[in-house]
Amino acid sequence: MALVEQRLAALGLVLPPPVKPPPGVVLPFRAVRLVGRRAIISGHGPQDNDGAIARPLGKVGGALTLAQGRTAARLTALAILGSLQRALGDLDRISAWVRVFGMVNSAPGFNQQPSVINGFSDLILELFGPEVGAHARSAVGMAELPFDLPVEIEGEVKIAA
Repeated sequence: MALVEQRLAALGLVLPPPVKPPPGVVLPFRAVRLVGRRAIISGHGPQDNDGAIARPLGKVGGALTLAQGRTAARLTALAILGSLQRALGDLDRISAWVRVFGMVNSAPGFNQQPSVINGFSDLILELFGPEVGAHARSAVGMAELPFDLPVEIEGEVKIAA
């Protein structure tokens, strides 16, 4: 078993299958686009183990607490890792996390977006370590996100030769 998969198993974490969009919604793009030694990751939201969009939905700092936002970001990390595993076949092929762009569906006045997206970053660093897992990052607040997701995250990783 690959190292990252071992770490996931030790934490009792499961990667979800591809997202099940709401009825009638078509997603006409790839979750991960491979370009040379780069994997460009489309925006992902939190998913349950069956691929459904994870609940609760809504604005962090309003209907959702900071802790619920962090949990949504962690679930989004697992959704992204699932997509990367399907695209790469092995998460150990990731040689570097390059950049992460975290968007938080924010209630007016909420300004703790970096703390929310730490739910993502902390898991990536735990699974990949400080060298491979280190990444450049932005965490911004948005007035709305698709489907009322609390968090949407996109990014880029470098793939080993």
